[in-house]
Amino acid sequence: MHLVRTAVLYAALALGANAALAESVPDMAALSALRAGDMKKLSFHQEPKALPDTPIYDAEGGEHSLAEYRGKYVVLNFWATWCAPCRKEMPTLDRLQADLGGAKFQVLPVATLRNSVPAVKRFFAEDKIANLPVMLDPHGALAHQIGVMGLPVTLILDPEGREIGRLIGDADWDSDSAKAIVRALTAAE
Repeated sequence: MHLVRTAVLYAALALGANAALAESVPDMAALSALRAGDMKKLSFHQEPKALPDTPIYDAEGGEHSLAEYRGKYVVLNFWATWCAPCRKEMPTLDRLQADLGGAKFQVLPVATLRNSVPAVKRFFAEDKIANLPVMLDPHGALAHQIGVMGLPVTLILDPEGREIGRLIGDADWDSDSAKAIVRALTAAE
């Protein structure tokens, strides 16, 4: 009898743990249903994909890692100052960060390849980009390792730093659809 009670107790604990875990994992089908307009280009993965720990750099040359953003959902945008679609979408990313950024969410633009710090700062000043950090992938190492073949490309990372979605091309990240997706993700935590 003691063995049966122990088995029932462990089964109940396992089911409870799985239910608690399921609550913290976003429902990809529900997220996909929120896609409208440009967000229809956003593809969610069935399984999260691990990312390499390749460094990125701030405007002062300081080395950083995507691991610094663990605990948050991240919209990781690869862009360049010379890329017209990238320049078009950057203000929408800035507004998304201004509206929803905080303890659970961060927009992280990473200028990849041929982008000087003065050029990035000049573009940010001209377009009044005030809520985003200046980050660089100067040799395209991170972009190359995760399969960025053109620009812009935006990844959505979960709080464990894994890629759960990818959008190729520019998008309106300030749209109702984009905000609904971010709100749904952060509500799952």
